[in-house]
Amino acid sequence: MRWYAPQKASGSYSCSGNSGNMSAKEDLEINECQISTIQVATHEETTATGDSPECARGGAVKVEKGRDWGWLLSGFICLNVLLLGIVLISGSVFNGTQISASHLQIFLILIVFLTTIWMVYYKAHTARLYSAVLYKDSHAGPVWLRAGLVLFGICSVIMDIFKIIYYVGYAECESPVKIVFPIVQVVFVIVQTYFLWVHAKDCVQLQQNITRCGLMLTLSTNLVVWMTAVTEESLHQTIIPSNSSSNTPHSFNLTEKSAAMSDCKCSHDVCNDFEKAYYYTYPFNIEYSLFASAMTYVMWKNIGRQMDEYHNHHLRFSMWDVLVGPVAGLIILVVGLGTFVVYEVDVSKEDPIKKMEALTIYYSTNIVTILLMSIATLSGCFIFQLDKREHVSEKNPTRSLDVVLLVGASLGQFLICYFTIASVLASGVKGRVNRLSLVSSLLTVIQLCLQNAFLIKGLHREPFKETHTATVFANARVVQRDPERRASSIVPAHALPISLTLFLGRLSWKRRILKEICAFLLLCNVILWIIPAFGARPQFDDTVGSDIYQFQTWVAVVNIGMPFGIFYRMHSVASFFEVCLAS
Repeated sequence: MRWYAPQKASGSYSCSGNSGNMSAKEDLEINECQISTIQVATHEETTATGDSPECARGGAVKVEKGRDWGWLLSGFICLNVLLLGIVLISGSVFNGTQISASHLQIFLILIVFLTTIWMVYYKAHTARLYSAVLYKDSHAGPVWLRAGLVLFGICSVIMDIFKIIYYVGYAECESPVKIVFPIVQVVFVIVQTYFLWVHAKDCVQLQQNITRCGLMLTLSTNLVVWMTAVTEESLHQTIIPSNSSSNTPHSFNLTEKSAAMSDCKCSHDVCNDFEKAYYYTYPFNIEYSLFASAMTYVMWKNIGRQMDEYHNHHLRFSMWDVLVGPVAGLIILVVGLGTFVVYEVDVSKEDPIKKMEALTIYYSTNIVTILLMSIATLSGCFIFQLDKREHVSEKNPTRSLDVVLLVGASLGQFLICYFTIASVLASGVKGRVNRLSLVSSLLTVIQLCLQNAFLIKGLHREPFKETHTATVFANARVVQRDPERRASSIVPAHALPISLTLFLGRLSWKRRILKEICAFLLLCNVILWIIPAFGARPQFDDTVGSDIYQFQTWVAVVNIGMPFGIFYRMHSVASFFEVCLAS
């Protein structure tokens, strides 16, 4: 244990042991100062602010005031950036305003550039300071989450390259801003991906207020980029019925090309191909922004946090632990992909019979998938009731955020389901498609409730304790004859052949069932993410919703709820993978 001896400052006393010439009151203050210094020294030689421990009276109050100031300022930055982004996005969507897409992109370029500069500053200055990052949050930024961020980041860069090539073809009649923004965003994605891969676990102790403001700027930038991408994707997927009145759907500025580039010709022959290509990569960019926002928020919550130790549970994943779950999940995944292809082909045809058949196939497959998922999730909840593992007692921002995102994102799908249920019941449940839609919505509501309960229980359970060796008797007869040879017959589990290890069964039946359930539900959520993320919108192809609520209201309900539902499925995939590892 080391003792600190700060110099005597104005209004404070140094932590020195020489108090022979001081009064009793001063000596008492010095003793209190020494006790406080001992506590600081045993806590990794630093305080929450990262400065040298001082024993100044009222110092704690000053630190707390500074901390409150940092929280407040960073919150105001995030709020103002988000509100301004919402105003510009809304103005660029609706006709009759003077706000164009170029104005929105100028704003995006500004905040993306500022965020990139801050991340470079953090890497070059804050992260290199001594004692700036003394603690790491082992739960923040797990490797599979960062790997997903890298994957979505690569796809986002590809999307921006497609955009650059597309807008270069219209450079003569389009604003240069539309070419500059994808270039700036490529740099931003590369820098941010590296920043989060390296520093997602940081618990910053120095320059806390600057770091809070920078992280909130990063968070709000990602959310504005997400809202922009979601708006463009949603309007691109919105189908205007031919018999709609002029005062409802045509108030939306659905395509910039029809308004700004109707008389402009592309300078190369692949403009249309690249336009279709970058729309297919939008879902990856949307998920990238949300992944980055979640990881940035956890970093923001971890500022000033002091971990007693670096917890490492050595979670592992082995293909030999599960078999039935992945096989069943792959079957659902393949069937779902086939259904998606058939649906996209048939629903685009003008033949109403083909469209009804496509909707019937879609809803039937969805009902079977949701029903199997509900049964598996209910079984998992029952296994958790038999599980004797302790609940996680420590406060952790990652776990809290997981629960908030699961519950919050599921509200979007709840919204669409309840609107669908009400519209079908109001129409009298006429026709096969309406009945299937009603059953699908009811089962989805039940499945969402069960899945949220299962994931919340699983994320708050302590991981199983791994045993590194296992007692295996190579020859039972030898042991019975000569007990002294028992020790020579013991071999570690990792040294056994795979076939013998599988025969012995390394997992208990509860652990194996939980892993099988998690693997199955993970793959099911993958297909439930793919189908809506890449363009399936049965809510627009089935006219019952737009007939009951009018097209404009129905478009708002679907385009608000669908992005949250898509994110819920992807976030569930990450959560199921984590529960599978901990089981």
